[in-house]
Amino acid sequence: MIHQIIESLLHFIEGLGYWGIMLGLMVEVIPSEIVLAYGGYLVSDAGGGELSFVGAVIFGTIGGTLAQLFLYWLGRYGGRPVLEKYGKYLMLKKKHLDLTEKWVNQYGTGVIFFARFIPIVRHAVSIPAGIAKMPHVTFLLYTTLAIIPWSIFFVYLGMKLGDNWEQIEEKAGPYIIWFILGAVLLIIGYILTVRRRKSVIQ
Repeated sequence: MIHQIIESLLHFIEGLGYWGIMLGLMVEVIPSEIVLAYGGYLVSDAGGGELSFVGAVIFGTIGGTLAQLFLYWLGRYGGRPVLEKYGKYLMLKKKHLDLTEKWVNQYGTGVIFFARFIPIVRHAVSIPAGIAKMPHVTFLLYTTLAIIPWSIFFVYLGMKLGDNWEQIEEKAGPYIIWFILGAVLLIIGYILTVRRRKSVIQ
């Protein structure tokens, strides 16, 4: 049943071309990795080659950024009470909100960029950024810079896989581990730098 729903949504995305990729990422009923990989498939000869690689990446980046902007607004204008009540519908658990809010409050805006490469946390981090009333421009800058390589990676992999694009999770798995490891190391380095600066100021 779920597979049929996803298949129907992907056909809907295909009919809209670039706009379908953007809308698919904005709504995010289907995981972004699948939407981007399918976009890559549409770029490939196997998928008809009607879309360009650059176009798929651009619209994927716009859609992914807007999806995070909506979560940011939810945090900024709804506040913690609204999120604790309705967060479950966004598949966001309280412990993830607590963790990301703590990161943002303690270590500032840099966390937004690095956390984008860690599953689950990458979506939850937009909400604490909104609660902390991070400036819109700063939020958009860090979010966009992180989503660009994510979009390039999955569109490219989907393009190379062609008819086998549905194997995206299996093929991307080993690379995602390196994404996560790199992000964790960068976050640790960033946190140590922030702590060092605070100790010097004090």
